[in-house]
Amino acid sequence: MKHIKVGDLMNGEVVSVTPGTAFKEVAKLLAQYDVSGLPVLDDDDHVVGVVSQTDLLARAAPDPHQAQETDRAEPPTAGSIMSAPAVTVRAEETAADAARLMTRRGIERLPVVDEEDRLVGIVTRRDLLRLFVRPDSEIRRRVTDEVLGEALGIPAGDVEVHVVDGIVTLEGRVGSRSRLTALVSLVERLDGVVAVVSRVTARTDDTPPVPAGRPRHALPW
Repeated sequence: MKHIKVGDLMNGEVVSVTPGTAFKEVAKLLAQYDVSGLPVLDDDDHVVGVVSQTDLLARAAPDPHQAQETDRAEPPTAGSIMSAPAVTVRAEETAADAARLMTRRGIERLPVVDEEDRLVGIVTRRDLLRLFVRPDSEIRRRVTDEVLGEALGIPAGDVEVHVVDGIVTLEGRVGSRSRLTALVSLVERLDGVVAVVSRVTARTDDTPPVPAGRPRHALPW
């Protein structure tokens, strides 16, 4: 089954800065391009950090309880205020993996890098939201062709597929209970699927029997 990759959604035209870019220039670029953060690149286009609006605001409003040597301090640059190391993603990783990484790290954008950690693009939460506005007709085609046909080999007509606003409803009958479990699991993992309603039954139950003397729903302690 095919999953949408980060490379399919990323923007290849990325505004970036170097460690030596001045504080004011970073602020100007963030405002000019209406973005929340910029990757910081070294001379070989490797991503060494990310400088964000939060980083700039923290520098502009320092903790008043900390001593500040403003007279001797060097002018701030992207390299002195950036967050490092940068959280990045590879173009060949799935969009779902990128979404989980963003959620786990609480960030809005990810620099996309190649095998040598050189910048090739940027992917944002807005880009990933495009997964959930995929046409219902496309989702239905993928369920029918990729899941029912290619992955499971379920004969055409055994299962009817209806998709409305990303919610997939399955109706029909399959040969075994294990095939039914696999069907629902694979459909749930398709890009753009919001939920799955299964009204499919199985002709036979081929799931492993529960050992004698052990309750079916017993918890392992």
